[in-house]
Amino acid sequence: MTDRDGDPHDGGQPTEQEFEAEVRAFYEAHAMRRPVDAGTLSTGTLGTGAWGTGSDKVGLFPERTPEEEAAELAEAKAWAATAFDAGLGWITGPLAYGGRGLTRSHQQVHDRIASEYLRPPLGVFTIGLGMVAPTILAHATEEVRQATLRPLYRGDLVGCQLFSEPGAGSDLASVQARAVRDGDEWVVDGQKVWTSGAQLSDIGEVLCRTDPEAPKHRGLTAFVVDMHAPGVEVRPLRQMTGGASFNEVFFTGVRIPDSHRLGEVNDGWRVALTTLMNERAAIGGGSAGAGSSLTRRLLTMARAFGRADDPLVRQQLAAVVVNERVASYTNLRALASVAAGQAPGPELSVAKLALTANMVRTAETVASILGPKLVADGGEWGTYAWSEYVLGVPGMRIAGGTDEVLRNIIGERVLGLPKEPSA
Repeated sequence: MTDRDGDPHDGGQPTEQEFEAEVRAFYEAHAMRRPVDAGTLSTGTLGTGAWGTGSDKVGLFPERTPEEEAAELAEAKAWAATAFDAGLGWITGPLAYGGRGLTRSHQQVHDRIASEYLRPPLGVFTIGLGMVAPTILAHATEEVRQATLRPLYRGDLVGCQLFSEPGAGSDLASVQARAVRDGDEWVVDGQKVWTSGAQLSDIGEVLCRTDPEAPKHRGLTAFVVDMHAPGVEVRPLRQMTGGASFNEVFFTGVRIPDSHRLGEVNDGWRVALTTLMNERAAIGGGSAGAGSSLTRRLLTMARAFGRADDPLVRQQLAAVVVNERVASYTNLRALASVAAGQAPGPELSVAKLALTANMVRTAETVASILGPKLVADGGEWGTYAWSEYVLGVPGMRIAGGTDEVLRNIIGERVLGLPKEPSA
């Protein structure tokens, strides 16, 4: 356990049975049990399993008003602080930075029990904890580790990733945002785009060009930037679903201390690869629970509309279920390697590609079952609501590396195929 300040006690490592009892006691005291057959999908509930009851929201990206966003953030932060102070905020993290120092098996015990209870939506922390924090742990100065890791896992800080630019998305090494050294600081100017959660973030991991004369992969440097610093401007980007989960971010004379540099000068590509591999692990490896809940909703919908016995629909449903199951086993294998101390590798590109491929299958199955009801809002529960999911799938095929880039990575770095010819 940890004390109220989040500092670990010297009590040794609990057995899995002891830890299970501890986790169970925490959730019984702080959360309500999840109703039977209930599930969640990122931004909305999937009901209780009975068709026509509860929320029919199945969107992939948040669609919230600023007031809803603020309330959800406050709730998420309160939960994160409570869990962290009870020793359940960073179960496998190093003791020196506020972690519990336990094993991946302890984490799995926690996750299994946590899935039985209702918690606030915690998606606001996905990027900060799944991508930025592992990079800080691997590459930051001790000063930055001490200043950011505990607050990130406690929910006191929210993090974002500032990589893509209008002219540098899939070809990330072409970034042009410039960082120029000025004594013990760097001055950053440029633009980033498609930054999820920037409007809520306190810190960001930004990739900049620091040597324009060097080959593009060798002239990059990464930094941790204060998102509230003078010169940082966040502008929302409206999605075709109606929401604004993404942003463009402008940097005008933003000053970053050299101590906030990640890795060595001009070695930012290696730092970026750490983030990207963790990104694909977070997106692909963290999808199994949501996918299972969504699949249950899909099966229920097929029965509700009398299509469960249609051989073509049954074949589509079977493809979704089988590919989801295979992907979950592949993810477990990859994540077990990470838990054993290995850095996330290119094989995690498979996890992300499998996720988006199954999203496409799901969208096609929904279209087969609902037909025109998917695109014409007749007010019927569980029909037009799916349009938000279908419209969100193309965005997921871009986020974390496009499908085409991931196929190249898998072919070249996993299968050993010849490199894709350059244009």
